[in-house]
This record gives sequence, C-alpha cells and structure tokens, in this order.
Amino acid sequence: MRSIWNGAISFGLVSIPIKLVNATESHSISFRQIHVSDGGRVRYRKVCELDGEEVPSAEIGKGYEEADGSIVPITDEDLAQLPLATAKTIEIMSFVPAEEIDPLQLDAAYYLAANGATAAKPYTLLREALKRSRKVAIAKYALRGRERLGMLRVVDDVIAMHGLLWPDEIRAPEGVAPEVAVSVRDAELDLADALMATLGEVEMASLHDDYREAVEALIVAKSGGAFEPTEAVVEPAGGQVIDLMAALEKSVRAAKASRGEAGAAGGAEAEAQVTPIRRKAGAGAGAGAGAAAVAPKAVGGKKSTAASAKKTAASAATKKKATTTGKAAAGKSTSGAAATKSTTKSTAKSTAKSTAKKTGAAAAKKAATPRKRTSA
Repeated sequence: MRSIWNGAISFGLVSIPIKLVNATESHSISFRQIHVSDGGRVRYRKVCELDGEEVPSAEIGKGYEEADGSIVPITDEDLAQLPLATAKTIEIMSFVPAEEIDPLQLDAAYYLAANGATAAKPYTLLREALKRSRKVAIAKYALRGRERLGMLRVVDDVIAMHGLLWPDEIRAPEGVAPEVAVSVRDAELDLADALMATLGEVEMASLHDDYREAVEALIVAKSGGAFEPTEAVVEPAGGQVIDLMAALEKSVRAAKASRGEAGAAGGAEAEAQVTPIRRKAGAGAGAGAGAAAVAPKAVGGKKSTAASAKKTAASAATKKKATTTGKAAAGKSTSGAAATKSTTKSTAKSTAKSTAKKTGAAAAKKAATPRKRTSA
C-alpha cells in the first residue's frame, strides 16, 4: 500500500520511524455530469478572476482571504517552517482506557507501518505495551496543513491510528431529544430486551452494500443494451405505532420466524385470527332467532356442509325448546288465572250469604219487639 505521510512516533525518548497508510477505501460509484440532450460531458474549469484564463493545477497554490477580500499567499515552505513538534512526528501525550473515547470523535483511520529494519523493535515494543495495558494512546500530529488529534490502538499485529475531532468540534445535542415527557414501562423494556436477544449478533464481514451492487448491475445492463426497467417493489412504510407492546411482540415473533425458531409461525397465524363477539340471547323464540341471525361469520376458509347442518340442527332445537317453554308458561298462567277467579267468586258468594242471614235475624228481632203507646 502506498504511504501518504512519513514521520516518526515519539514515545517518550523513543522514536519509531513509521509510514502512514490509509486503512479504508471508498467503493462508492462515482457519476459524471453530462448534458442530457446530447450526452456530452460537463467539466469544471479553474479560471483566474483577473485575466479570465484557465489555470493548470501546477500553478494553483494556497491563499488566505481576509475580511476585506485581499488574499495572503501561503506556500508549503511556509507551513513546513512552522515551529511545531508535530510537523513530522506523531507525539504520544497519554494513555487512556478505550471506553473514555467518545465514538463521535472518530474520524479517518490509518495504519502505521514500521519504516525500516531499525523501527521493528520499538514498533513491536509499543504494540505489545498497548496490548497488555488494554489502553489506547492519545497523540497529536500534523497532516494536510493542520494539527490533528489521534488515537493509537492495536488491530491484529498492526498499530492503527484513528483521527479524532477536537473536543470543541463536537456539537452539543441541544433540542434533539424529545421534548415531551415519556414514561417507559418495565414490560416494554423486557420486550425490547427480548427483541435484542432474538436478533442476536451479526458477522460484520457478511455485511455488504446492496445499493452499490444494484447500481453496478444497472450499469452493466444498460451498457449491454439489455436493460428492461421494472417497477421496484417498495415495502409500505409503517404508520403511527398505536400499541407499542403489540409492535414489540410482533417484532419478536418476526425475528424468531426469520431464524427458524419453533412456534414463531404459529404465533403469527394466531395473531391473524379474529375472535367473534358473542351476543346475549333474549327471552323467547324471537330473541333466539335474532341472535342466530346476527351471529358473526367465522374467519378462515369456507364452511363445510357438515358444520352448516350441525349449526342448522342446533338452531332448530333451540327454537323448538323456546316454543315449548313459551306454551308451558302460557298454560300455567291460564290455570292460575282460573283458580284465582273461582276463589274470588266463592268468597263473594259466602260473604253475601252471611250478610243476608244477619240482616234477616235483625229484622225478625225488630218485628217481635212490642211498640209502646203514647198517651194523648
């Protein structure tokens, strides 16, 4: 691999000559800008504002623009003469636990290669010291016209360096968190933990860029003239989550199903079933018939003939039973009314007879009593 910077690691009084090599590479597909009407390439040209002529790269330098618009030229020689200890040195300042480094600070990654046979011994010493301490080294270095912050750690048998953003380059997350007060129940956290455990881990080496592969296939098809556009199948975006618990439970079942765990498919099918609401049957045959009429249809496939016949027989039996019960109740009610009428008639007759007897006795007694004469 081609080195992009040569210098040394300053480890106390130990100096380790190293070469800086890019640890990452971009596989992004680059597109050119073209003129849509004729397909011609659109290019950018660097033109001098004073004479209007195009300037080749060899004649382009650096300059700092001041507030009044004037330009102060800065050359590479000017930058090389700056009194910085880090101009050609990665100066280690301290060793800290890796968890103290905020991942937000991580920037570009590099490999540090020992430069020459004499660098092998101190290079290995620093590598093994980092391994045994389980710490990372914080260092300063200068690259591309500015001083930078770096973190050294061990990757396999190589010392790697991650560029770090300066602490004042990390913005505070103000106004990013939800402003509405939200409470999370323990049951929801338990389901979230179950979902995390079900999803498990992933082999990082197995991850790849599906979009880039699709674009590459598109380019090959169009260049060969065999491209046939097809409508993309887009999964519908999820709407607003109304029941978080239900969404978590469904996610756990889906994750288990994707991993082929037993019982996951049955749970998904059970979720699709609809439980019919049973209505209370009213008194009498009419209520029974009404209840049968509004009974919800079963969810699933078509009803079998046996099931239909069974249901019809059950309905007829229910109707017959209700009719019989109604007649019996009506007959019982009529007998009760007749008995009541007879009792009332007998009571009235007995009362009238007793009254007449008392009235006759009083009249006879009055007739037998002699009247007193009144003297003139």
